[in-house]
Amino acid sequence: MKNFTVPTREQVGTTNQGIFDTLHKALGFVPNLYATIAYSENGLAKYLAYQNSKTSLSNKEKEAVNLVVSQVNNCVYCQSAHIVIGKMNGFTDEQLTDIRKGKATDAKLNALVQLAESITKNRGNADAFLVDNFYAQGYTNENLVDLILQVSDKTAMNYLHNLTKVPVDFPLAPAL
Repeated sequence: MKNFTVPTREQVGTTNQGIFDTLHKALGFVPNLYATIAYSENGLAKYLAYQNSKTSLSNKEKEAVNLVVSQVNNCVYCQSAHIVIGKMNGFTDEQLTDIRKGKATDAKLNALVQLAESITKNRGNADAFLVDNFYAQGYTNENLVDLILQVSDKTAMNYLHNLTKVPVDFPLAPAL
């Protein structure tokens, strides 16, 4: 299999160089997975616009989805990144471990995590009970659409890392 290297700023086009500069200012570095997307002249801008678009899910809910999807897809890069981001959004280590195991102590968040896990495992399908429970916890049709979009966002990044195996540049997620 081809060995992927993470491109440097000088190895990407001018559009992506500007995005690298913006990411470096905002984060202090360019995450390796983002840099890898820059192999595509249009991919990084397209992905960041998609990732940062408005959603009905809170940042905490998005991170719970990101983490459980990354766990199901066995993406160590995204698990590692979203543990860090999850902590920034108020989750404890114990809560993050629970989410990776497909559960949460909060009933509403638990319904979201379980449905996201089922959608990911079943490639877009889910147990009817989990869908009904999602709605019973107060989620709406808008939330369901936004959940599916969040699953697709994270699945794309999981697949990218699982195929490229670029180095993880976050503290490594502990094994479960």
